[in-house]
Amino acid sequence: MENKDLRLAVLIDADNIPYNKVKEMMEEVAKYGIPTFKRIYGDWTKPTLAGWKTVLLDNAITPIQQYSYTSGKNATDSAMIIDAMDILYTGRVDGFCLITSDSDFTRLATRLREAGMRVFGLGEKKTPSAFRAACDKFIYLEILVSEVKDASVKPKTVKEKSKAISKADKELVNMLGSSINDIADEDGWAYLGELGNLLLKKQPDFDARNYGYSKLLQLIKSFDDFEIDIRESGRKMGKLVYVRVK
Repeated sequence: MENKDLRLAVLIDADNIPYNKVKEMMEEVAKYGIPTFKRIYGDWTKPTLAGWKTVLLDNAITPIQQYSYTSGKNATDSAMIIDAMDILYTGRVDGFCLITSDSDFTRLATRLREAGMRVFGLGEKKTPSAFRAACDKFIYLEILVSEVKDASVKPKTVKEKSKAISKADKELVNMLGSSINDIADEDGWAYLGELGNLLLKKQPDFDARNYGYSKLLQLIKSFDDFEIDIRESGRKMGKLVYVRVK
């Protein structure tokens, strides 16, 4: 089944996600599948969640009320976890999008994957590594916002991109190189699509956008360490891209 055909349950932790990024979040979710459930959890009597109320209707997200029974205890988390398991057992979805920056959902993500579900996480960069690692793919909300800003201004120049890639240290180059070698053929070539899948298995929060590039190929091209080979597929798939370490 293609990613775009996945039926997804989108569950949002209102306590740990800013409401002003909801449009970008839902557009990102659409890249991975079709939202079958769209629910958001919180105590809607709290004034701190007032901003969410203005965007829920426009995005067809169902608010789930959960009162805070005891100070210091997060009943919202429990409600979201219970709902996730209920949805899992309906058999009506192929995966989950857990939108939160809270590590309390780490075990939930792990359990859903054990049940054969695809799990996509969305959260801020402060999200603990344990939750990020528990997802099949984790996307930082900060890069979604930067994408929107970039679209409203002129495209980045080569010089500007070189500044962005300065974040990519030797560790990144080594990971790209070792991953290419892991799946390379006898001549050292690795299929780009297979490389992308392997990188996500190794590091679920890997995303070319974290380094200022919209695609993995653009990121690889920014280094002198790799070669690119574009081949004709001979089928309707169009051209195939292969990479190898120089």
